Amino acid sequence: MSNLFYKPEGAWVGDLIPFYKNGTFRLFYLHDWRENKSIHGEGTSWFELRTSDFVHYEEKGEMLKHGSVSEQDLNCYTGSIIEVEGEFHLFYTGLNPYPNFTEDGEPLQCVMHAVSKDMESWRKIPEDTFYSDGIQYERHDWRDPFVFWNEEAEEYWMLLAARNKEGPSRRRGCIALCASKDLRKWEIRKPFWDPKMYITHECPDLFRIGEWWYLVYSTFSDRFVTHYRMSKSLSGPWTAPRNDAFDARAFYAAKTWSDGNRRYAFGWDPSRENEDDYGDWQWAGNLVVHEVVQEPDGTLTVRIPETVSRHFASKQAAEWGSRLGEWKVSGERISAEAGETFSCIAAGSMPETCMISARLSFSEGTRSCGFMLRASGDLDEAYYVRLEPIHNRLVFDMWPRRVKGEAQWHINGDRPHAVELEVPIELQADTVYDIRIVVENSVCVVYLADRVAMTTRLYNLKTGSWGCFVQEGRAQFEQASLLVPSEQEVK
Repeated sequence: MSNLFYKPEGAWVGDLIPFYKNGTFRLFYLHDWRENKSIHGEGTSWFELRTSDFVHYEEKGEMLKHGSVSEQDLNCYTGSIIEVEGEFHLFYTGLNPYPNFTEDGEPLQCVMHAVSKDMESWRKIPEDTFYSDGIQYERHDWRDPFVFWNEEAEEYWMLLAARNKEGPSRRRGCIALCASKDLRKWEIRKPFWDPKMYITHECPDLFRIGEWWYLVYSTFSDRFVTHYRMSKSLSGPWTAPRNDAFDARAFYAAKTWSDGNRRYAFGWDPSRENEDDYGDWQWAGNLVVHEVVQEPDGTLTVRIPETVSRHFASKQAAEWGSRLGEWKVSGERISAEAGETFSCIAAGSMPETCMISARLSFSEGTRSCGFMLRASGDLDEAYYVRLEPIHNRLVFDMWPRRVKGEAQWHINGDRPHAVELEVPIELQADTVYDIRIVVENSVCVVYLADRVAMTTRLYNLKTGSWGCFVQEGRAQFEQASLLVPSEQEVK
């Protein structure tokens, strides 16, 4: 049975720590019981998933067990794994909120160490635990260790989400640097990167493709998003590309890993409170995987993993039905001239799991165009995946838009689209763009032009039709179709 956007039974997927071995991605993750903590007790452990295709996942259960309330690692938080001479070294964050492990009322964070010969059972080494020096760095932010071998320096380097002790409170975030010769004793050094832009940089990750190094990190003070920077040297400068993110608000804490041929980013789509489109975003959710591609100029783009795209093997042609405005249908091509109006057309019902695929183009001056999801029969309610050429962006929207008032839901005309759910992309008239929209239950991921991705949630509208729309302009949709998994894979 497939599960494209994995979520454990009765729990949620938090930060992922990917590793690849013998043809399989070993995806360790922070297992969040959330509402079931009253049953399972306090503490966060590392669980593990395995997959070779990002479609089928094998849950292996708890792999790094959290400690007791009297131990530093009551919560085993994010880290990394490195293989050295046949032994695996796991570095993770230890946090315990109880008084014995706090300072000035704040929990201390620290780096902890475990080892394994087979990645099946892990032996913790408590004596290797170390904290921030409390001089250069604050002691309450010292987490998410990422360890790699620096060939040039001939030593192991560890990058950490940390904060300087001095400076404006909301700009002290930095990526700390520690170094070691033996993976046991670590020397704390000056920051690896100190941009003075964020409260902190979570889940640092580093990799190299060709002549370029890439530094990946996630933030929540500027906006909730996973960023990257690029440099031809580990000493920088680290420059920001025009689009410095892998996705938008609903893809967080992403870390990457390669199978030796292709690289992937592993993040999570946060759930929303009360499973409501207008509820607050929550920590942890469903696993989402993007393929990361290096462009000729060194910048990174993301696209749908090939195995996920191939999973949708059964094509269902569009069944053009109810509509607003005039539409021309010719074989697998449909178009509309909306002029100064809004036009849309329904194309058939959407199953819980499906992929919408099409090639679309628009004329000069078109305000927007794209796809409706789960549209009502009268076309008055729907989710919208919208290209906005005038703003050079892809956005997620819903109609009607609402906000929660004191007594009831009110129509909200304040927002042009869903806040934080926008991705920049240069859009040119008379150019064909491939789009794929993957939906499984409440999770929705949009891929446009094999360059950008936008993840979101679909909660309030459970069923409905898919379709096309254009507003104030002209657009053409070719090969528009809905695909589902082969029969034996459908849930």
